[in-house]
Amino acid sequence: MKIKFSGNIFDKTFQQEWKKLSKGKGINMKSVITIGRQFGSGGHIIGAKVAEHFGIPFFDHELIAKAAKESGFCEEIILNHDEKPTNSFLYNLVMDTYSFGYNAAHFVDMPISHKVFLAQFDAIKKIASEGPCVIVGRCADYALSELANCINIFIYAREEDKTKYICQQFEIEASKAREMCIKKDKQRQSNYNYYTSKKWGQAESYDLCINSSVLGFDGSIKLIVKAVEEIEKK
Repeated sequence: MKIKFSGNIFDKTFQQEWKKLSKGKGINMKSVITIGRQFGSGGHIIGAKVAEHFGIPFFDHELIAKAAKESGFCEEIILNHDEKPTNSFLYNLVMDTYSFGYNAAHFVDMPISHKVFLAQFDAIKKIASEGPCVIVGRCADYALSELANCINIFIYAREEDKTKYICQQFEIEASKAREMCIKKDKQRQSNYNYYTSKKWGQAESYDLCINSSVLGFDGSIKLIVKAVEEIEKK
């Protein structure tokens, strides 16, 4: 099934902000970098530092939510339905809507969570069309599967390291942090496996998989930078 993206949810304000974010850097780059990640593995900060190194825009839930907001949803609704799993019937309904466009009759009756899914996919496609950037999560690698210059990365880590990191970030006890890691990863896995033809966290789904427990955040950043630079030479 060929998916059509409406590409009509962005206005000049967003495009101006994107250009402001890029600050004229990274103009010689061609790569769009997507980062899938386990909760607590440091995917967000690693992605942000990679973007900072290359001088290109960085998009995680805040900016993707802002972009998707152009479709008419408030940011709170988008964040509340972010990376949540769905069921097969509603998944098919969503994909049919992509085939026929937002004017399809059943789009009006679609649950809000699936309208948000459509808006995020459009946002990701539009963001990538503007130039090189780093996009974290939200099945971005799938949304950009037809983009030849896309580099797909997955970050994971040992359970004890993820738990320790979440304890520090949220100032909570280890048992609560462990529960958060398990819950969030199950949600991300379910969401990714349903909306894509690949498997979340499996090596064959990505171009590069990195264990941040082995390399640390700084080492992971350096490895990604080196890999991107090598790919850019080709």
